Amino acid sequence: MKNKYLATLVAVLLLSSLRVFAAGTNDPAVELRDLITKIKTDIRAGKTTEAALADDLKQFDFLLAEHKGEKTDAVARILYMKATLYSQVLQDAAKTDMLIKQLKSDFQGTQLVASLEKQEALEVEAKKIQASLIEGAQFPDFNEKDVTGQPLSIANYKGKVVLIDFWATWCGPCVAELPNVIQTYQKHHAQGFEVIGVSLDEDQQKLLTFSKKMDMTWQEFFDGQVWNNKLAVKYGIMSIPTSFLLDGNGKIITKDLRGEELEQAVVKALAKK
Repeated sequence: MKNKYLATLVAVLLLSSLRVFAAGTNDPAVELRDLITKIKTDIRAGKTTEAALADDLKQFDFLLAEHKGEKTDAVARILYMKATLYSQVLQDAAKTDMLIKQLKSDFQGTQLVASLEKQEALEVEAKKIQASLIEGAQFPDFNEKDVTGQPLSIANYKGKVVLIDFWATWCGPCVAELPNVIQTYQKHHAQGFEVIGVSLDEDQQKLLTFSKKMDMTWQEFFDGQVWNNKLAVKYGIMSIPTSFLLDGNGKIITKDLRGEELEQAVVKALAKK
């Protein structure tokens, strides 16, 4: 499953490690870049526990002590990268939360903290939206154009059983699940089963080529905004694949079905039409 906020952290990690800075023996950005390079080498060598990465973790603390009192984004990023390491590699949620709280306390006023707080506010709002999309609830409609410019809305499929599928060609779990969605669609489309895809892709041509290759003949919404996709934001999508199965009145039957469960639910829903 591809998570929006985890992807953001990964992007920050890569950006910090690949950006080129001016040389300097006391430049926190250069020092952090070198530390991240070492950590990546250690991880590739199989060091993925706190004990194995102890020296690297101490180096974060050394850099923070060296630049104590410097309330800059470059120094804040040192602490952020330590939190990222605990989140992504060590998967220690408690330690990650503690370090993020420290970051927001020690580096309040930096752009990094401002961006982090904005991201967290968006996540809270997304969770609130998701909490409202429960079984039996009316799925809020939309009125958009599909990737070919044709009108697209749930109302256009009134009386049909509809799967709203949020996905992307770059999402491995999404692509792995697609054959099951395609098979279910081809098997039950004639009985009234429809699919509306919402692609979080950035490259329209790549999406069109992929869809044609996979014989995905249903309507697809695309705006090239990836995680800021208009419909993904509207429905509080925080990870993909995410899907909603709707009845003929646009009410939610269930969500996030995988494998044989999807076809079983579709067959059951079609029998109630």
